[in-house]
Amino acid sequence: MMPEPAKARVLFVDDEPDLLAGIVRTMRPSAFEAKTATDGESALKMLQKDGPFLAIVSDLRMPVMDGITLLQLARRVAPDAMRILFTGQLDIEHAMAAVNDGAVFRFLIKPCPTIVILSTLRAAAEQHGLITAERVLLEQTLRGSIQALSDVLALASPMAFGRATRLRKAVASLAAATGTAESWHVEIAAMLSQIAYVTLPPATLAKIYVGDGLSEAEQAMLDRLPALTEQILGRIPRLDPVLEILRYSNKRFDGLGPPVEAPSGEDLPWGARVLKVVLDLDALESEFDSPALAFDTLLGRDGWYDPAILKTVADIRKHQPQSDVREVGLSTLAPGMVLAKDVRARNGMLYMARGQEITPGTLEKLRNWSMQSQDSHPLRVVVAAANPPAEEPASPAPEPAAEKA
Repeated sequence: MMPEPAKARVLFVDDEPDLLAGIVRTMRPSAFEAKTATDGESALKMLQKDGPFLAIVSDLRMPVMDGITLLQLARRVAPDAMRILFTGQLDIEHAMAAVNDGAVFRFLIKPCPTIVILSTLRAAAEQHGLITAERVLLEQTLRGSIQALSDVLALASPMAFGRATRLRKAVASLAAATGTAESWHVEIAAMLSQIAYVTLPPATLAKIYVGDGLSEAEQAMLDRLPALTEQILGRIPRLDPVLEILRYSNKRFDGLGPPVEAPSGEDLPWGARVLKVVLDLDALESEFDSPALAFDTLLGRDGWYDPAILKTVADIRKHQPQSDVREVGLSTLAPGMVLAKDVRARNGMLYMARGQEITPGTLEKLRNWSMQSQDSHPLRVVVAAANPPAEEPASPAPEPAAEKA
């Protein structure tokens, strides 16, 4: 026997327990499961801990927190839940407040027949399905677009892709340390910050990534990259927060730097402040052999960075376990390891940049390339100290060179 499909859950909120008990009884034979709360605070906790809910149906007039305030807060806590206002009296003022602040889907006037409640919930279910399907489609399109751009970056410029990978890991670490829940905007900004660098001549790109001085013409090319990045990414839907982060990622905390007419200090987007720190730190670490010297240089730039973010970076570095860096052969290379040095051919061509994590795909790519290149030098990698690699029999395949950038 096939199990019955799960019922859609609806949260009813009213300060009259008898009314709620009656609703629960009338909902039992239907396709909806009724959950109840007698006040706004309890309802918000249920939305957070016991969700997801198809809809929240709230009475308008309740003590402490009225229905409009509850639906407004519910919109933030559970944005996918449809919001319905249940009231004994409705005037224009209440209707406008409910629509503007709580984005209410429907109004139900007390006393409300069961058939009307069920009809409203079915309409809410249909609308919920449309909204959810559209969001999933947009998210899939967004993820696919970003993945395609990352793949192009990896093929067109291993150097730019390696840096983008390092930047994404750095901002993810900062987001985790600060408890930022919505970190995906800044992670995507970090990953896409290098996309326009593929337009630079290889020699200019190499200068940038090792910290060499640029000519006037090369600096002009570099200054045009932010506008080019915005032009490339501007047609992708839902990337506005990412574009804002990238727009201000070269802006100093004290207000200096491009763009000229822009906020400063904490008025800058948090993601832009984070990306400014990790961009400059990565550039300094490429310039110096010592990560400690690179960070000390960062600290010496008075007014450039958000002090709170610098403190978080210092705390992360202080408590970070010492890296276990090893030179290994291709036969010992395993997914999860991270390249500590650029992988280059004997002729100096960059194949993979430091900071890239070894995945099954990149491992296969290295093996295939090594068979063609006939290079046989060890690779320098960072290995998790608690999970050192086991030695394996030597592979007959030659290995790619690992030379310092």
